[in-house]
Amino acid sequence: MQNKPTWTFAYWFIALLLLVTFQDLWRSTTQVEAVPYSEFEKALQDGRVAQVTISDQRITGQLKTPEGRKTALVANRVEPELAERLERWEVPYTRVVQSTLLRDLMSWVLPALLFFGLWVFLLRRFAGQQGMGSFMSIGKSKAKVYIQTDTGVTFADVAGVDEARQELEEVVDFLRHPLEYGRLGAHIPKGVLLVGPPGTGKTLLAKAVAGEAKVPFFSISGSEFVEMFVGVGAARVRDLFEQARARAPAIIFIDELDALGRARGAFPGLGGHDEKEQTLNQLLAEMDGFDASVGLIILAATNRPEILDPALLRAGRFDRQVLVDRPDKKGRLDILRVHVRKVKLDPALQLDEVAALTPGFTGADLANLVNEATLAATRRKADHVTLADFTVAVERIVAGLERRNRVLNPEERKTVAYHEMGHALVALALPSGDAVHKVSIIPRGIGALGYTIQRPTEDRYLMTRKELERKIAVLLGGRAAEKLVFGELSTGAADDLAKASDIARDMVSRYGMDEGLGYVALEAQRSTMLDVPAALQQSGPVLSERTRQRVDEAIRTIVMAAFEHATTVLDNNRAVLERGAQALLAQETLDERSISELKADLQRDQVDRR
Repeated sequence: MQNKPTWTFAYWFIALLLLVTFQDLWRSTTQVEAVPYSEFEKALQDGRVAQVTISDQRITGQLKTPEGRKTALVANRVEPELAERLERWEVPYTRVVQSTLLRDLMSWVLPALLFFGLWVFLLRRFAGQQGMGSFMSIGKSKAKVYIQTDTGVTFADVAGVDEARQELEEVVDFLRHPLEYGRLGAHIPKGVLLVGPPGTGKTLLAKAVAGEAKVPFFSISGSEFVEMFVGVGAARVRDLFEQARARAPAIIFIDELDALGRARGAFPGLGGHDEKEQTLNQLLAEMDGFDASVGLIILAATNRPEILDPALLRAGRFDRQVLVDRPDKKGRLDILRVHVRKVKLDPALQLDEVAALTPGFTGADLANLVNEATLAATRRKADHVTLADFTVAVERIVAGLERRNRVLNPEERKTVAYHEMGHALVALALPSGDAVHKVSIIPRGIGALGYTIQRPTEDRYLMTRKELERKIAVLLGGRAAEKLVFGELSTGAADDLAKASDIARDMVSRYGMDEGLGYVALEAQRSTMLDVPAALQQSGPVLSERTRQRVDEAIRTIVMAAFEHATTVLDNNRAVLERGAQALLAQETLDERSISELKADLQRDQVDRR
């Protein structure tokens, strides 16, 4: 693409000089050469002048008979009084008339140029602050164009999302061999929408398509279409599709589609003249207006599919919706293998153990985990990255940084030790619970004075009522230990209570697990892609005061039953609780080996009681 020349002040100055030079040349060639005024007076005295023409600055006399090539004498006019005085000296004299063209021209042009330059400077500065670039290109698309392997990413760099990868490999194959796919009359979908939580690799997949397709790849964010000026977003959509059609076969990738494709009518007060709605309407029209057979395909990514306009998701536009979900254990293992290619690992390290430590982690989380583990090994001057480094990295990501400078008094340390040991013992005692990986009373993050890390034995997608009740019991194990040992409560269980209450509310309002209320949904469906707090979710169905009271009672019943269960477990294993709390106070952190010994003591006490 050729760069267009930019007009600067230097170009305008050179043009002005050329204009003045041309004017002087023209005047010198078209005007008669002036003679001294004394010579003009002598011609009058000699009777050689037939007619005189007088102007404000010049006097012209027509000769009676031509004198060579001259038919007229032109002289600069001199005042008569001055001419009479000069005649006495019999010396040739003339008047010089200075040209004021340049002065007059600059008196008009220079202020105009200064004003225009200041105007352009201010407009460019304003446009730069608003992120709009040049005003002359405000309606141009801001899409970045990648050709062939400019992105540096291929499908070999993508792991843990095998199904989504297969869908996009088919798109790439169609762009390479369109005739093979069209021999039976089929056509490739016009649009593919990548849906999934943040950090799962949607943009990475799009970059891999750019690296594999070997066709022009136009990448743009949905927020770059919309500006403060009405009509700019629609113009940019038109320009983007015109560029893509001119270079077809090509791929258009729109990241964060929800910034552009929010459902119309979501804000009735704005009517149909909202800039975002105009931009969306133009996108819908462009998607209907191009032929997929020319090889123009649209990819888009979003983590908020529930707010997209239904017109975007109908057949003929985004024909396919590909879920890019959080990876399972095998997927996490594959992703870790990609990210540790350039990392020096301990030969004894098994990545399966690291994958087991990271349930719920996305691809971006795992990339950050590998980096943090490498930094941890570097800080301790090690030659290899070990499992201990990965454990430190997991704790840093999940619980936050260690805060050893936060010194707790002895009473607070004792309370925290019994609190965390209460969590751990309830988790160890209940059947089918997640394994306890580590317990510590070292403060971390913003408000955590201690923490208990559990490691799921497998990925779970469904949970029963019994399992949810056990989960609540583990969360309340810390408060139960405090009440059992000290006979009073502290503020340390605030986060545990909030999580336990949320689980109980979901059991009653969303999962229909209360027989008294029946199998009905009393709360709106939450977004499955974003971890939005319940307080920020849209309100559900309107409930009567009596129903809300029954919901509150059911939630309280579930929570209190779980608390009583946790208290009973700890009371039955009081000796193990004491030994574990004393070990925590002495060592500050208990690893899996120490926890295994506590579990063995717990099992022996249970056998003895039987």
